[in-house]
Amino acid sequence: MADPSSYRPKPGQIPDSPGVYKFRDDHRRVIYVGKAKSLRQRLSSYFQDITNLHHRTATMVTTAASVEWTVVSTEVEALQLEYSWIKEFDPRFNVKYRDDKSYPSLAVTMNEDFPRVQVMRGPKRRGVRYFGPYAHAWAIRETVDLLLRVFPVRTCSAGVFKRSAQIGRPCLLGYIGKCSAPCVGRISPEDHRELAEEFSDFMAGHTGTYLRRLEQRMKDAADAMEYEQAARLRDDIEALRRAMEKNAVVLADATDADLIAVAEDELEAAVQIFHVRGGRVRGQRGWVTDKVEAVDTAGLVEHALQQLYGDESGDAEQSGGSGGVPKEVLVPALPEPVEPVAQWLAERRGSHVSLRVPQRGDKKDLMATVQRNAQQALALHKTKRASDLTTRSRALEEIATALDLDTAPLRIECYDISHLQGDDVVASMVVFEDGLARKSEYRRFQIKSFTGQDDVRSMHEVITRRFRRYLQEKQRTSEWEEQDQHGPGEQEEQGEHAEHGSEEFGRQNGSGEHDEAAGGPIDPETGRPRKFAYPPQLVVVDGGQPQVAAASRALAELGIDDVAVCGLAKRLEEVWLPGDDDPVILPRTSEGLYLLQRVRDEAHRFAIAYQRTKRSKSMKAGALDTVPGLGATRRQALLKHFGSLKRLRAATVAEICEVPGIGRRTAETVVATLAAAAPGGPAVNTATGEIIEDSDGKPAGPTAAPSDHRGNSR
Repeated sequence: MADPSSYRPKPGQIPDSPGVYKFRDDHRRVIYVGKAKSLRQRLSSYFQDITNLHHRTATMVTTAASVEWTVVSTEVEALQLEYSWIKEFDPRFNVKYRDDKSYPSLAVTMNEDFPRVQVMRGPKRRGVRYFGPYAHAWAIRETVDLLLRVFPVRTCSAGVFKRSAQIGRPCLLGYIGKCSAPCVGRISPEDHRELAEEFSDFMAGHTGTYLRRLEQRMKDAADAMEYEQAARLRDDIEALRRAMEKNAVVLADATDADLIAVAEDELEAAVQIFHVRGGRVRGQRGWVTDKVEAVDTAGLVEHALQQLYGDESGDAEQSGGSGGVPKEVLVPALPEPVEPVAQWLAERRGSHVSLRVPQRGDKKDLMATVQRNAQQALALHKTKRASDLTTRSRALEEIATALDLDTAPLRIECYDISHLQGDDVVASMVVFEDGLARKSEYRRFQIKSFTGQDDVRSMHEVITRRFRRYLQEKQRTSEWEEQDQHGPGEQEEQGEHAEHGSEEFGRQNGSGEHDEAAGGPIDPETGRPRKFAYPPQLVVVDGGQPQVAAASRALAELGIDDVAVCGLAKRLEEVWLPGDDDPVILPRTSEGLYLLQRVRDEAHRFAIAYQRTKRSKSMKAGALDTVPGLGATRRQALLKHFGSLKRLRAATVAEICEVPGIGRRTAETVVATLAAAAPGGPAVNTATGEIIEDSDGKPAGPTAAPSDHRGNSR
């Protein structure tokens, strides 16, 4: 890793003007390209204290060995040069979108003597008109099959065309009327080109005029009693209308626009584009990318615009289909600053382009549809990547090699600590087996041995509790009920499990709702869920050296020496091992690093979800929630019987015993608990400032406020 100060430009050497800069590594390879309104301000930001940089930016500047720049006149020129250099050098730290599939387009080869209609993939060619891209090739072929009845343009390959010309006999499509057979001279080259132009105009959305012309010809033929010709035209009109129905109208004002939506997480992003021409969706495409640089949604949009329109010129109407730059480009967030990007788009189109975020109406609704497609594309990409056996095997092998493990870690457990300013401290354990999440094995912990914020101490407690349970399960010398065999912490955990349902072990929470970690292996002898029955080959902790040291110390105290430990520090995505002063750096494109990141992020998500649940419960807790042994059903029964918590406070033990299911001991406990929590003053309406009174005119306590169905004061 290089020290950025070793290649930092001297003060005053960097010009204060727009430009584009390149970072190179020690092999002179370009690893990052960027643009700036002020090169001096932008480049200076890279050479501040490395701990203040985003972890991806810090990785880039420590990988680089030199920086150079080129001054330009305007920000628009900087945008153009940045796109050219990214395309030329393919820098590893720049966001580069890649198609999640090779989308097919409908192409009309106007550069040939006899234009051909065909399905094409890959880069665009000069002199070819493109329509699409489409999600499926069969959708194109269905549309073409309908249109060939009206526009019998050549669809055969060059070999078939040449062979038919040699033998003087057309192919089958020529006999059934779906090709005008230019190969045998049934139509002149000029007339065939005009037919191809009409086909292209129809696909480009100019449908109304042509349909009206056909309808008039049909009426004229009927008036002239040429009924066969009229029937033929009627069928042609029906075929064209069926083809048009395949692209439903989504914007009623015949809008030409491209809608771009972005779905992202910490590691990757997906972009979806809908091409709307004449108010109809004419094409759709999608890209995915690894977030290898520190970039927000606006930055992802700017990169998408560069890739989408970098090789386009002219407006969408001139290009036909979904090509060119449309009048409107709708995005989820505007690049900052937006003026250079808008000007760059206008230059490529040759006229003004509206670049904006839709705020209301049909366009906003359509943008929501595009956004859902982007989210589904990102989820599908992650599923494919995670479910690919070869990729998972390579990831596990890379982890084993990097951490010097004897075998691939087929079971990985990851732990994370979550709290809110030291309150409601919880931890999560997630399990990945063979590179896939095993949600039935997830577990949740409450930190019990101390209060306050101490992630290192919390990690030590959680690892100790998890592997102490594993040793007990392994030894099989006592049952869970024999609490004299357990330590104080274990007795507390078992009591919570027996009375409330275990939030910690993910079986059932206090509200009776099963969470996503429900289930688990069942002991065939006791019929009870087996807790922590399987040891992992690798324990991953969310954190750096201190957390790794705490986890390693906990395992050593329990005498466990066959479980590897590592930590993944989020700042620089470094992998830390116990006792090592320097981290292990996995390549950014490593499948092993990607798997560790997914494991870490899943543990983080699961911990935050549990912490938020606990915080929500504590905020909602009412006076009745503190009554020992009183569950939700009997709380509701008490409130239903007395009507309010205030009247329940005034009730005697005998009156409370009249409620079905409430015994005398429980009634005495309710009276004692509510008396201890009695308010010291009258209730006040926080909206008006008035003192709330009873029906008899006396001030009511604070608990006279409306209550919800659980007896929680609101």
